[in-house]
Amino acid sequence: MKDEFPRHFFILPVILLGLILGTVIKLFVIDILLVSGKSMFPAIKDGERILVNRLSYGIAKPFGDKLSVQWGEPERGDVVIYLYNDKIVVKRCVAVGGDSLFAQKLDYSQDFQYTLSVESLEIPLTEVQYLSFREIDSVPAGYILAVGDNYEESVDSRAYGFVSVQNVLGRVIGK
Repeated sequence: MKDEFPRHFFILPVILLGLILGTVIKLFVIDILLVSGKSMFPAIKDGERILVNRLSYGIAKPFGDKLSVQWGEPERGDVVIYLYNDKIVVKRCVAVGGDSLFAQKLDYSQDFQYTLSVESLEIPLTEVQYLSFREIDSVPAGYILAVGDNYEESVDSRAYGFVSVQNVLGRVIGK
C-alpha cells in the first residue's frame, strides 16, 4: 500500500495561497471600489462601483497613502484616487505640474463670480477659494489639481490645495 496524503492536507494550502494572492491583487493591482457621494456626477454616480488600476503610476505602500515606487504621473483628464482625511476620494485631474492657472473675479452688475481658468475649463470658486488661488499662476511640479466633475457638490483641490503625485494611488479604468 502506498503512502498517500489525505486530500484535506492539500485544501488548506490552496485556500491560504488564494487568500494571499487575492489580497496582493486588491492592494497592488486592481481594486473595485463603491463610490459614495455626488462629486463626480454625471461621470460616476453615487452608489456605482468603479474599477481602479493601482499600478497606473507606481506601487503603493501597503495600507499607506503614498507610492513607494513611482513610474508615471497622472495626465489631464485622468480620474484618479487618493486619500484625503483617511478616505479614498475619486476626482478628475484637471491640471498637472507646470500648467498655468488664472483665478479671476468677474463683475456681473452687483454680483461677483469667481472662477479658476485651467486650459479651456472655467471652474467656479467661492470667495475664500479665490483668495487662496489668486496669487498662484501655475501648478507646482510634482502636484496635480484634482476637481470633482460636479463642482457644486465636490470638496476637492479648490478647498484643500494641490495633490502630490506621490499620493495618487491609482487611475479609474471602468465602472
